[in-house]
Amino acid sequence: MDRKYILDLAASGLRMPIGADLVLREKPDHEAILIDGRRLGEVVAEAARRYQTPLAIPLMDLTIEKAQMLASLGVPEADRDTYHLQTCPTEADLGAVDAAFSKPLIPRLAANVEAVRHVAADTDLVPCGMVIGPFSLMVKLVADPISAVYLAGTGVTADEDPEVRMVETILEMSTRVILGSATAQMAAGARLMVIAEPAANLVYISPKQLARGSDIFERLVMQWNRRIVERIAAHGAQLLFHCCGELTDDMVRAFASLDPAILSLGSSRKLWEDAALVPKTTVLYGNLPTKRFFSDDITIEEVLRLADETVTRMKEANHPHILGSECDVLSVPDRHEVIVGKVAAFMQRPA
Repeated sequence: MDRKYILDLAASGLRMPIGADLVLREKPDHEAILIDGRRLGEVVAEAARRYQTPLAIPLMDLTIEKAQMLASLGVPEADRDTYHLQTCPTEADLGAVDAAFSKPLIPRLAANVEAVRHVAADTDLVPCGMVIGPFSLMVKLVADPISAVYLAGTGVTADEDPEVRMVETILEMSTRVILGSATAQMAAGARLMVIAEPAANLVYISPKQLARGSDIFERLVMQWNRRIVERIAAHGAQLLFHCCGELTDDMVRAFASLDPAILSLGSSRKLWEDAALVPKTTVLYGNLPTKRFFSDDITIEEVLRLADETVTRMKEANHPHILGSECDVLSVPDRHEVIVGKVAAFMQRPA
């Protein structure tokens, strides 16, 4: 699949959510499906067909690479969700993460890989893979990432401070597990890889440090993502890069420098303004406020107004655009039908 395919989708007026979770949660045994690769692939394909897109984008589950990493380090499954590393990883730890990909993967990651394989082998859809970004994985593994990141932003190096050394070593380990996950999914047939890096935002990165010329964004975010992007390109796959956090213009420019086929941003951004920051070879995706679709504060009429405004403004900006969600659209108990109805509303093109 080449870049032109993605640009043609945008030119066709495609509208789509990242909506596999909505389909999954309608299944009575949805938890069992998460570790059944064929059925998970069927859910992903069903979501693509329901939302009339050839892109079979999987669940945006950003816990999987953390669980795979911690399993390789011997952390019990019951502890992985909330587990933080207490000491700086060793060379042996890094080796264990690498070695784990020559063994059976944890069930959840193995199911993701098999879901990609099902879409590639048994459908006419574009099989897509999904990984968390390295910075976002790192913050899940450190008890107080904000302090360590801020310290690094002052110019303190890994040789000078153990907290900074720990963050940078975890970034190396995170990158390795993400590379392993992405490679396994591309070997199964993924032709578009999603890197979801939502934590690379102003919550963790100080805008004041950036304004003073700190290289912290390059040092802790971009250089690690470039390694993953290089691997994706080497496999001939396209990139969808996603960050739904609060961003500066320079952060958007940095993400655009990765040359993604699609750049997905959150509803805090005005895509028609970001069009000036992003080459026209990159499709801007989004960015309706789907995180709030569960709320009665966002009515169907407001969804339609925002959809019309975004489409109109993007046409005026003359930038390739696919109207969609600001992130994956998650089902919420007792609000599922409300959310589904609002997604269906923005999917309808004006007559």
